Amino acid sequence: MIELRGVTKSFGPNHVLRGVDLTIPKGSSMVIIGGSGTGKSVLLKCILGLVTPDSGTITLEGADVTKADRDAFLARFGMLFQGGALFDSMRVWENVAFRLQRGAQKRPKAEAREIALEKLRRVGLGPQVADLYPAELSGGMQKRVSLARAIAAGPEIIFFDEPTTGLDPIMSGVINDLIREIVVEMGATAMTITHDMSSVRAIADNVAMIHGGKVRWTGPVSEMDATPDPYVQQFIHGRAEGPIESLR
Repeated sequence: MIELRGVTKSFGPNHVLRGVDLTIPKGSSMVIIGGSGTGKSVLLKCILGLVTPDSGTITLEGADVTKADRDAFLARFGMLFQGGALFDSMRVWENVAFRLQRGAQKRPKAEAREIALEKLRRVGLGPQVADLYPAELSGGMQKRVSLARAIAAGPEIIFFDEPTTGLDPIMSGVINDLIREIVVEMGATAMTITHDMSSVRAIADNVAMIHGGKVRWTGPVSEMDATPDPYVQQFIHGRAEGPIESLR
């Protein structure tokens, strides 16, 4: 579905991506792991076309993403942002239906609201929350609303940026289970950025470890624990000693 070959990106003297090669099969769930500042978010932005790589190619079903019609291209994606990124001046249902009320996918207000209510039900939220504002919800409920918004337009590809940040372990488990169920139901291709190893194990079909601007290891999640790769072993076990330098 998505293929990256030799992708590089620098910001001045800061070489963030140093030749990334990565393949994300259609209908699969790829989880990207790695420390802060290793280029995970920049990689995601390159795929979306928000950042232009200095070199290399990124293709979506074989087509160069830099040459795609932007509106049609972005309409294929859904996104769950790290902080939720809900619009605080809009009611919950309006947040969920945001894309449905704009652009080529614009629906009548009543239809957009009904779809929003359906997606809210899918993430375990009843119609009573639809007319509330985000500030009236708990952190876990806000994350569910963000997930409902990400799937509202039926995207083929969904990106999840640190989906469990700020949540307690129980709610993190709930969100992980919801993400896995929804991705499978929709047959969507998923890419998740996370530091949370419980999320990795719950969501991933495949895992890619990024360090130093390169993919150091990639493979099925079932092989992650057994790989001898020192970067992966240090990261998944949270060890201070290893090839990944830590600040002391």
